[in-house]
Formats: sequence, C-alpha cells, structure tokens
Amino acid sequence: MLDIGPIHRREYEIETARSGKSRAGDRAERGGAVVIAQAPGRIHFLGEQGDQTGGIYLSAAIDRCINVAVSARKDNSLRFYAAELGERKRSTLANLKFKREDRWANYIKVAIHIFAELGAPLKGMDFTITGKIPQQIGLASSSAIEVASAAALRGFLRAKISDRELIKRLSAAHELYFGKPASLADYLIGFTAKKDQFLIVDESTMEVTRIKSPFSRCKFILMDSRVPRLGIESELENRRNDVRAALEMLAQGREDASFREFAAMDIMESMGNLPEVIRRRSLHVVQEIRRIKDAGDCLACADLAGFSRLIFHSHEGLRDLYEVSCPEIDWMVKRAQETEGVLGARMTGEGFGGCTYTIVRNEALNEFRARIDDYERIFGFRPAIYELKIATGSRVLKEVGSRK
Repeated sequence: MLDIGPIHRREYEIETARSGKSRAGDRAERGGAVVIAQAPGRIHFLGEQGDQTGGIYLSAAIDRCINVAVSARKDNSLRFYAAELGERKRSTLANLKFKREDRWANYIKVAIHIFAELGAPLKGMDFTITGKIPQQIGLASSSAIEVASAAALRGFLRAKISDRELIKRLSAAHELYFGKPASLADYLIGFTAKKDQFLIVDESTMEVTRIKSPFSRCKFILMDSRVPRLGIESELENRRNDVRAALEMLAQGREDASFREFAAMDIMESMGNLPEVIRRRSLHVVQEIRRIKDAGDCLACADLAGFSRLIFHSHEGLRDLYEVSCPEIDWMVKRAQETEGVLGARMTGEGFGGCTYTIVRNEALNEFRARIDDYERIFGFRPAIYELKIATGSRVLKEVGSRK
C-alpha cells in the first residue's frame, strides 16, 4: 500500500471511497462531509481550428473522466492530492493564487476562487483528484479538473448557482489565473453532455444542441500519433492571424462581423481578392462552419455515408488549406479511409501531430487494427490507441455526511 502518512490519510480514504474501502460512513456519523464529483474529457469531431470559426463545434463528452473529492479541515489550509501521480500540493485561503509549481492544483484553485468571490463560507479543505484522461493530447483534461472541482464544491457548500452561471465564472477565473481565455465549449460540454449524444456547441449563445448518436454498432477509436509537438505555438498563431486578417478584409470595417454570415453565402468571388495563404486558411474556416451544420443534419437522419464524407473532407481542409496536419496523421487517416467499414476519420486537436479519431463498424475493427500495425514499421514508433464511448457530463458521485 502507498505510504500516505498521517497528514494525508483522509485524502486516501476519500480516494478509496470509490471502491467501497473507505471509512467515509464512519466520518459521517462524526459530522464530517465528503462530496465526490466527476467530469468527463471531451473530443471535438469538427470545428476546433481557427479562433474565428464563430465558436461552434461538433463535439461529445467521452468516458474518460476526472474525479475530485472535497472534505473539510479544522484549519484554513488547502491540501491537494493527486492519487495517480502520488503528488501533494498545499496552499491557504489567504494565499489563493496561481503558482507555476502547483501545476494541476491550479485548476482546483480556479474553482475555489469562484466560491470565494461569491462569498461562500470557506474554511480549510482537503482535495483528492483521480482520473483516466490521457494527458496533453487535446481531450480537455484540465477543463475536466475545473468542472469536477466546481461541481464538488457546489455540492459541498450547498451553493445555489446554476450551471450557466458557473460556466461563466469558470471562464473568467481561468483567464484570471492563467492569463489566457478558456474554452467555453469545454465547460458547456462538461456540464451538459448526455450519454450517446453528439453536441453542437455554440459559444456565442452558450446553446448546446443534442443529437442522438446513430453509431450504436460502431466503435470510436482515438489514436495518438506520438509525434513530438515542439515549437508549434508560433505556427498556430500565424494561422490565427491569417484568419483574423481575412475576416477584417471581408468585413470591410464592420466590427461585429463573423465568419458565420459568410458561411451562409457563396463568397468564393470575394475570397479571390485575398492573398493566397490567407484565402486558403479562411476558406477552411468557412467550409468547416458549413460542415458542422450539415453534419448535424446527417446525424439527425442517420445519414452515415453523408456524415462520413463531411469528416473526410474536413481532414482534407486541415491538410491542404489550414495546413496543420503531418505525414503520420495523414497516413492514419488514409489507412482508415481505405478500410471497408470505416465511417470517418480525421485529425482532432491543434495539429502538427497529436491524434486522429476513427469511427469503425464493429465487424471491421480487427481489419482496421491490422492495417494500423504498419505504422511502427514505417515511422519507427507505435501509436497509443484508445477506445472511447460518448458519455454523460459532470455529476456528483457521492455525498457523505453533513457539512457543519
């Protein structure tokens, strides 16, 4: 057994409550309170490239989750324990701020900050975090920590705050702590997702449209290419600047312009006046917005062939227009496209490596895996492969005892 020491024995008890080994029930009799909440990772099927897409995505929550448990302390200390990492961090309510060395614990602090601003009667607390979301491959593990922490604290403090208000405050607190905007879409997915439902997420209105998945006889396979992704920020920023410049040229001085209005019309003639690189980048953005709407229609009427075409065309846009793919990713998508029974494959994430997702009919899964086996021989390293399911959003798993 892990030697956790006396200071963190309560964190260990909270973590093991999930497997029924905890003495949380005994603590309830003594008046202690434990709340455990869960939040999922997410995957974007369409829409994540380019800041000016209008903030619209085709996404889903996945069955890889973060759990956060919170319980009270008798002092004003904040103690954080990451079970899988075996790491512990600490802070105090009086010194609640971002610290680089606190790494993952900063995301819990974002949630604490919200309730401090709301004037909640905060005292010392213990937090334990566990999770199975693969790190740094674009599945929103950090947002899941924030959502799970906020859901746990809302239950622990019995705070009357809506999901919508909590999402807004999470976004503001994240920007305050990390100095850059958060993705509203990640929070919206975290709080509103339902099992086996795709989501069309609109950041501008905070609206989420749910569409039942027609892929009950399919598997969702995520493959991490394991391609090193060093120094990509400048390349990504160049593309964002290109898209920004294109919108300014197309809008002709209108400050409220959005690519959404151009996606609803044929603007090829207008785009012909743009510099070639800027034209290619913005053309992908406009086409992607159209694809999200069309994909929603295909899902709603179970047009799997139509949906498949949209997904493959989206990857072509990422490769040829937005230019954020790479040979390894393109090889994965091409191999998938050549396999009978595959209903779509595409890069997901920021690009220059990272992951692809593939939708495969159950009966074609073995053939698909056999075709991917050549990856190591060609590129010299193996991809990491995950099977995912479309899952539900955040929820409180357990409330034990009463807070005093």
